[in-house]
Amino acid sequence: MNFILFDDTTRINLLPLTFTRPVADIRIGILTIREKWEKMLKAKTSAKTEKYLSVKFPLKFESGLDNIWINGSFCPNTLLVEEIKILKPNQALVMLNVVIAANSGSSNDFEHFLSTDFEKVESQTNALQIKNSWDIFSKNGEEIKADFELITAGRKSQVLSATNKVIGAENIFVEIGAKVECAILNASTGPIYIGKDAEIMEGAIVRGPFALCEHSVLKLGAKIYGPTTIGPQSKVGGEVNNSVIFGYSNKAHDGFLGNSVIGEWCNLGADTNNSNLKNNYAEVKLWNYERERFALTGLTFCGLIMADHSKCGINTMFNTGTVVGVNANIFGAGFPRNFIPDFSWGGAAGFTTYKTKDAIEVATLVFERRGMIFNQTEQDILSHVFELTEKYRK
Repeated sequence: MNFILFDDTTRINLLPLTFTRPVADIRIGILTIREKWEKMLKAKTSAKTEKYLSVKFPLKFESGLDNIWINGSFCPNTLLVEEIKILKPNQALVMLNVVIAANSGSSNDFEHFLSTDFEKVESQTNALQIKNSWDIFSKNGEEIKADFELITAGRKSQVLSATNKVIGAENIFVEIGAKVECAILNASTGPIYIGKDAEIMEGAIVRGPFALCEHSVLKLGAKIYGPTTIGPQSKVGGEVNNSVIFGYSNKAHDGFLGNSVIGEWCNLGADTNNSNLKNNYAEVKLWNYERERFALTGLTFCGLIMADHSKCGINTMFNTGTVVGVNANIFGAGFPRNFIPDFSWGGAAGFTTYKTKDAIEVATLVFERRGMIFNQTEQDILSHVFELTEKYRK
């Protein structure tokens, strides 16, 4: 079998996070959705996504195998994987008329397959689907628990230092190379996962569910309320509550981040704070790219959604339910508006356009600091997103 993760109509409701990645490369829990599928399928996957993303995330079709197309907005579980593996050619696994997976046999024309009279097989599992950006933090707890079981099954944790105060030690897993000293870890409320070569510094207080992915650092005196995920290669300090940081992003200083999602290559300046609750306790609205207006979330607590490569200066204040697009730069006093379009430069006093030439120069330097190259493929993606989002900056 050849497994392909495809984007469906949920992609637009996951913007701006999906401007720079397929849906399956969203991180929720400990792993990205793609990493979950590959671990459970014991196989590599490719992606069917937007054309401008396909150079970085190519589709790999195998003419001699059954090609299994899996909806990248669904998180796997054991029963779901079993249901998918027994699909026969021309069958599709569905839940409430939403296609979870399909076996197109030797055909590589997925759109044609979906337009033909294929056999529908109703799934018997209650699969978790990520339909909106706020699902990433609101459903993060159950995915941390599922990923924790998947990653740690049959394995033995490294031993924590005696300098730490630990509650629920059986729910804590420490990978090789991780360092934890003089911290308070409470895993009675959910598992705590500490990735390879990650570090929790002295005085940090963590309440699970919590994931600190590889090579990430939780800084001195940090206060973390679960469910929270800090992705790989990130530095985090201050107070964080029920948030997901995809990776390669920093919130290295004091300040509050709550009920939020931060993409990759972001930086939150010292004492950045976001509101996650309206003063009148009303339902929070978020900017919706498809409707081009604000839409109700059904949530009372909802903070900041920030896409890749965006940054904010010291003492930045974000209002409840703020969406920041790709490669925005926010600074200055006061609350900026609740939707900050992609490639915006400024703050509460107003915004100008952040030119792609300048954005690429900064991204190149940021990558170099991590020993990486911001190559032509990455540049082309940013340039395309700039063109796609031009109307929002007018």
